[in-house]
Amino acid sequence: MLLGVLVVALLVTLVYLAARYEASVAQANVERDVADALSDIRSALTRNVQELQALQSGLRTREQWRAEADRLLRGHREWMRIERRGPRLELLTAVDTPYRTPVFGRFERESSLAEVQQACATATRISSHAYARSHFVPQADGLGLELMELCLPQVEAGRMVGYVVATYSLVDLLATQIGPQMGKSQEISFTEADGTRLAMHGLARRGRRVFTAQQLLDLPGNTMVLRMDSWRRSEPDLFPNVLTALVTVMSIALVTVLFMLGHDTRRRLRVEQDLADALAFRKAMEDSLVTGLRARDLQGRTTYVNPAFCSMVGFTAEELMGKGVPAPYWPPERIEDYRKRQEVRLSGRNIPPRAGYESVFMRKDGTRFPVLVIEAPLINAQGLQTGWMSAVLDISEQRRSEELSRASQERLQATARLATVGEMASLLSHELNQPLAAIASYANGSMNLLQERDPASTDMLQIAMSRIAEQADRAGRVIKSVHDFVRRRTQAREAVPPQVLFDAILPLVNLQAHKLGVRVDIRVPEGLPRALCDPTMAEQVLLNLARNAMQAMDEAHVPHPELVMQVRATPASEGGKRWLEFSVADQGPGIPEEVKQKLFTPFFTTKAEGMGLGLSLCRTVVEQHGGHLVFEPNQPQGTIFRFTLPAETAAA
Repeated sequence: MLLGVLVVALLVTLVYLAARYEASVAQANVERDVADALSDIRSALTRNVQELQALQSGLRTREQWRAEADRLLRGHREWMRIERRGPRLELLTAVDTPYRTPVFGRFERESSLAEVQQACATATRISSHAYARSHFVPQADGLGLELMELCLPQVEAGRMVGYVVATYSLVDLLATQIGPQMGKSQEISFTEADGTRLAMHGLARRGRRVFTAQQLLDLPGNTMVLRMDSWRRSEPDLFPNVLTALVTVMSIALVTVLFMLGHDTRRRLRVEQDLADALAFRKAMEDSLVTGLRARDLQGRTTYVNPAFCSMVGFTAEELMGKGVPAPYWPPERIEDYRKRQEVRLSGRNIPPRAGYESVFMRKDGTRFPVLVIEAPLINAQGLQTGWMSAVLDISEQRRSEELSRASQERLQATARLATVGEMASLLSHELNQPLAAIASYANGSMNLLQERDPASTDMLQIAMSRIAEQADRAGRVIKSVHDFVRRRTQAREAVPPQVLFDAILPLVNLQAHKLGVRVDIRVPEGLPRALCDPTMAEQVLLNLARNAMQAMDEAHVPHPELVMQVRATPASEGGKRWLEFSVADQGPGIPEEVKQKLFTPFFTTKAEGMGLGLSLCRTVVEQHGGHLVFEPNQPQGTIFRFTLPAETAAA
């Protein structure tokens, strides 16, 4: 019974909606037709004005004007009369339509002169064509015509010389501009704003239902309403046999309902099976992860943990579920800090960084270990946040690997420094021989003076002892510079003036420069900011680049070798960070193209006894400071190596 009632209600609804739809379509058609008709009438009136303007400006004599006006009247049945009037509206000449008896034959033209004056006054005021309100003129056959006056002012050299007045018949305007098919099926009329019909065209078939549409025809000086009426004779036939249709529809509806129920049942079973498979797949995936997963609600209580997280902290899922603040895996000494951080996080005032943040957790046995926590809001199906989901990574192995890598890097850098000193051993022996020989010579002289025991030799003895002290100090400075370069130090960045970096390596640079006959030019402008760097590492970069430059010039047998080392401040970047750019320029043969691609590759060298670590370590040190190491050709010959170090800022 309920199904039958539902089908009947559905049929009634369908019939009602079909009738409504048909009515809406009919109304839309009428509105479209009246809009098209209005557009046609506007276009026709515009063309007529243009033709009258041509008549107004193109002809001069009266006969020519009348002939042209007669031609226009024969081409436009909607015009009843065209007049040429003077500047005071005095009638100069007029031509009537050949298709009707003169419309002003029964009553003189003066009866409608007021409308002409109205149209021309409006046209003069707006300096363009204008229309007058329509007026009724009786005819000799007992009927009459609704007429509308159009006035075009004629201006020559800025002076009003007359008017052209055209008289429209509203009935003929509808008949000429509305298509014949539209007139057979619909009734079109001009009405006033209050609904009074002025003119009508077409003969529609009357019916029980009428569809009406109206459009406003706004003309200069006159406004009318274009109305279109369309009748529908009867409502559409619903069914030839209502009972047969009802039985058929009910049967189809019953079969459809049964089919839909079966289809819905099968679909529900498939969805339930897919959901179970998805849950099993997610459970297996979560159990196989080595990343710990943890979910918390908006009150900070743990609502989910996966096996990896339980294995990480040493607690079972039952020991963690539902636990709030403090969590069992929080170190006691950090509970207060973690509590404040969680309060800020749960309040939504601070969104966690996408890259995550580092923290320290405590295992059940009390051991601490570092973790990386990546958090994201937990959103339900309604788009509301219900908590936070966290991915937790144990980074203990990563920290150990970083320490091992850092220690290896330090040992490698120390090895490179020792290799550099080993390569300079001959220079050191030469540099130390001179002060040691001078010390030995002065010592022998002093012994001879002491043996003579001559009072006059006391002054000479003091001079000799002074020379011994100077030469010993000279040798000590050479040894100290080598010691400072080789010794291992804890990497710590500090603010160092650029001049200090150059002064630290200058003794070692001068050793090789003296041997190879290289002129060293160090340029440090005044007022530079201090460099934020590890001084030992920065000095090693400068020394390696300087030695490479001098060796390149020596191998190329440059006549007058010169090494230029300088530093300058670069403009501040967008973030306000400042940099110092160090450069080492030589006048050697330059770098071949096949060597440029491998220049910074570890253990690649062009020297017979080189290790191939110098430039690789230089780039590593510079990049650890956030800078970059590049090279480019020097003009007219040679190579320039440039590297940047961060400069001290006001905030630092």
